[in-house]
Amino acid sequence: MLTPYDIPDHPETPEVLDRREGPHGEIVLRRHGGLLQIIANGCFLMDTSDGRSERRLVDAALEALNALHAPDLPHVPHSPRAPHEPRPLDPRPTLLIGGLGVGFSLAHAAADPRWARITVVEREPAVIDWHRDGGPLSALTSTALADPRTEILKNDLVAFVNETCDTFDALCLDVDNGPDWTVTDDNDSLYSPAGLASCARVLRPGGVLAVWSAQPSPEFEGTLRNAGFQQVRTEEIPVARGVPDVVHLAVRPG
Repeated sequence: MLTPYDIPDHPETPEVLDRREGPHGEIVLRRHGGLLQIIANGCFLMDTSDGRSERRLVDAALEALNALHAPDLPHVPHSPRAPHEPRPLDPRPTLLIGGLGVGFSLAHAAADPRWARITVVEREPAVIDWHRDGGPLSALTSTALADPRTEILKNDLVAFVNETCDTFDALCLDVDNGPDWTVTDDNDSLYSPAGLASCARVLRPGGVLAVWSAQPSPEFEGTLRNAGFQQVRTEEIPVARGVPDVVHLAVRPG
């Protein structure tokens, strides 16, 4: 996800591919030069120009999990299973991604066999449609969507973390431009102490929360600690223009 100041310069006039009124206002997909861009209520959200920080969001969460739990989760070699034998529990971690976007995080996670299950929560039906059935963004995610480990849920992430009975080993949030720059006002609650408590509730003990942001937020680090998370840190990811993107990382206590 990019900030408006990171939009690459292109002499071509943007071409609107789809424009819809969604549950939270206008959502637009447009082509600008060789890029596909998503704009919500006139705010530039993201495009297909890079994706390194979205991929890093997923990798940082997995690395944090491995550092915490690798000694407890030895590799289980594959061996033939007799028909009457129960299927063994999968020791690999599960991942919840908040926000589908252009699909960088999903595609990167699905390309990694170390994830047992990948669930993506996306509240905009248009965004999901753009990835399905040969849609404009399907080239980025068709393989991931065909992966049996992948599930796409049409839901608001705030509602999902408050209502679901499911739990995950990692939660990667990329639904806004960061804790201090939300797409809609109602997303503010996600980064509040109550919202972070709901995020912790869907994480298993020792689970990792990773939050994408277009800029560092020392205040958010404090909010994470006040919400009970441990091992809070911020990792910077250099980008082509402007200040680095960051990933805020935190661990739910065991």
